[in-house]
Amino acid sequence: MQIILLSGGSGTRLWPLSNNARSKQFLKVLRDSSGKPQSMVQRTFEGIGNAGVESDIVIATCETQVASLTDHVTGDFDLVVEPERRDTAPAIFLSCAFLCLEKNVALDETVVVMPIDTFADQDYYCKLGAIDMAVQSGCSDITLLGVEPTYPSEKFGYIVPEDLTGGEGVSKVSRFVEKPEAKVAEALIGQHALWNCGVFGFKLGYVIEMIGKYLDADSYEGIRAEYEKLPKTSFDYEVVEKAESVSVVRYSGEWRDLGTWNTLTEQMEEYSAGRVVVSGCSNTHVVNELNIPMVVSGVNDAIVVATPDGILVSDKTDSAQIKPLVNKVAEARPMHESRRWGEYKVLDQGTHESGMRSLEKILRIKAGKQLSYQLHRHRSEYWTVIDGEGEVVIDGKVTGVSPGSFIGIAPGSMHAVRALSTLSIVEVQLGSDLVEEDIERAGFYWPEG
Repeated sequence: MQIILLSGGSGTRLWPLSNNARSKQFLKVLRDSSGKPQSMVQRTFEGIGNAGVESDIVIATCETQVASLTDHVTGDFDLVVEPERRDTAPAIFLSCAFLCLEKNVALDETVVVMPIDTFADQDYYCKLGAIDMAVQSGCSDITLLGVEPTYPSEKFGYIVPEDLTGGEGVSKVSRFVEKPEAKVAEALIGQHALWNCGVFGFKLGYVIEMIGKYLDADSYEGIRAEYEKLPKTSFDYEVVEKAESVSVVRYSGEWRDLGTWNTLTEQMEEYSAGRVVVSGCSNTHVVNELNIPMVVSGVNDAIVVATPDGILVSDKTDSAQIKPLVNKVAEARPMHESRRWGEYKVLDQGTHESGMRSLEKILRIKAGKQLSYQLHRHRSEYWTVIDGEGEVVIDGKVTGVSPGSFIGIAPGSMHAVRALSTLSIVEVQLGSDLVEEDIERAGFYWPEG
């Protein structure tokens, strides 16, 4: 079968540890079977690998997550990078187009779509085989995986099967109920309704035919070029709820949404991380990613998090409601981001009396890696090398650099740098508009590799 893993969310409810560049699925707060730190992405790949199914994996993601995915995942997989975020329906359509038009996958082959940030038992992944069998039997257009509820949650959608006995196997779906009130949810559980966990199975041709309703393009790149024409909505609303027939495979086991600090900390084995001293606290988790000391004393049932992107102090129960508050205060740009070439961290930024803006950050470029050959229209940059050896090119002129080297780059100048050994550079930007979008790239000056 073909497995499409969806990795696109920004995890705002886990701010400031999670953001557009470093989403919750990359946080190494879990533990593997040997006790080593593990991310949700790594746990998902481990679960699929142990499921005993023959499969190829495609990850549908956005550009800001590509570097993190390649850092977290080993083995063979393909990436489908969305030109823009447009919800799950377009992401799945684009991934299916990739399978059909780039990988030449047969139209009658099973495709299973799963979130990449699931926390569940191994039995959850072992249901992949049952979904495949249901799809290939032709019993319905789409087969879902439904989770047996453990309490009447108001946060999840419910799948109501025609088989109200709660029996094993595959059942036709009678209807869907989206995030009901607690009393309604309790009544649904009495009818053996299941939580919708966002797992879909279908034959590839079913979705390929659907793409033709929106686009005339007959190539993967053509579909990607017209991506904005695809409906910006979820796969549930656009496809599942409009399907003529839907079936569901029942799963009874652990399944959790670790999307809030309250639920995530339940799986964190350590109560503190980083440069921190905790005293006289009960059920309080503290994470400090800053290189300054932190003391937390006499605070109970709370979460305290400090990162370059911000500081959060919240009661654990209230932490589920922080999203609108974060939207009011959080910076648009991530203060720390992993890239294919290495990473950067913003040290300071400000606006001065003259109206000039400044931003200082540190770049760490991996040995053998380079920044693209690029220019900026609205800013100048000044680089001071603090560690490592490398080469800088400005408008075609190459200069070797080492600790203490200083490079000035004027607006409009083409420039790049490559690291001969791991290279650390302090970068100061000056200009009227200091945004990541002020980059015009021209490939790579040095051949990659």
